[in-house]
Formats: sequence, structure tokens, C-alpha cells
Amino acid sequence: MTDVAHTEPRIEAIQEAYRLGYLTEEVRVTYKKDVKMTVSSIAVDAKEGDMSSLQRWVAKILVEQGAVEIQSNGSASEISRAINRERIAKPHDLSGIEIDFYVKVNDYLEGLKDRERENLTVSLNKFVASRLEKIVKLAAASSLSPELEARLAAEEKELYIMIHNASTEFKKGVLRKFD
Repeated sequence: MTDVAHTEPRIEAIQEAYRLGYLTEEVRVTYKKDVKMTVSSIAVDAKEGDMSSLQRWVAKILVEQGAVEIQSNGSASEISRAINRERIAKPHDLSGIEIDFYVKVNDYLEGLKDRERENLTVSLNKFVASRLEKIVKLAAASSLSPELEARLAAEEKELYIMIHNASTEFKKGVLRKFD
């Protein structure tokens, strides 16, 4: 049987890998003040009002210092669309989401005020519960197909495989006299 204690570190490792990829993506920023800095091979020399692209991790540091504003990357609408697609999907169908969806969601939630975060979290909890229910049913019934895999976030794929393996072992255990 799958050991639940080993599940969390695997999910965290998956999230961390995708989070690192997400942080190295380029984002558009507008400079709120003059910035001149060099860190290792990254050099920034911009005037107030300039626009440029920076890796997200650099942009986040500059946002904290009040030096830049990250241009909207559409996260709010992407999250909203995913929630709505899942809400209207048939009870046995999973809508497709990007492989790093939850990384993006968590990053977006970090930037919200408490009240906004609270409201979105309620919707996201329903979204996750719906997907979890569907994943459990599908994983207990069959192994992961390439078509279904393309609709899952990385963490969901890991969950699917764990549930499928656990259900297969369970079935073998309870029906062992009839093999």
C-alpha cells in the first residue's frame, strides 16, 4: 500500500521544480524609479517609466523594493476560466489545466489582499474538491492515459498515479483468493 507519509515530500518536490521554472520565466515590468544594479550575470539599468522584461524572481525582488510594477500576466482571468471550466464540466470529465497551474495560483494568491485571497480561496477549495473527486474515481478505474495526463497539473498527475497504485494493491489484497 502507498505510504501517505511519502506523498507530501513528493508533491512538494514537484511543486518546487515547477516553481523554479515559473520564477525563471520572463515578465514585463514598468519601472517606478531609476534602477541600476548588477547581480552575477544580471544587469539592470533603467529609468523611471521604462519598460522591460525580467526574470520573475528578479522582478519580485524589485517589486518588494517598490522599484517596479509587474504588468498583468492574466493570472486572474486564467484562474477564473479554469474554475468556470471545471464547474461546467460533466461529473466524469476533468477540464484541462496547465501543468504548473497550482504554482501560478499560489503565486497569485500571495499578491492579494486578505479579503480577496479569502474569496478566491473559497472558489479554489471547491475547484480542488471537484477535481479530487474525479481523479479518485478515474484513478481507481484505470491507469493514466496520455489524453487525461495532458489535462492534469503536475501534482494531480502524481496523485492520480498514487491512487491508481493504491487501488490496484487494495483490489489485489481483498480479492487475493480469487486471482
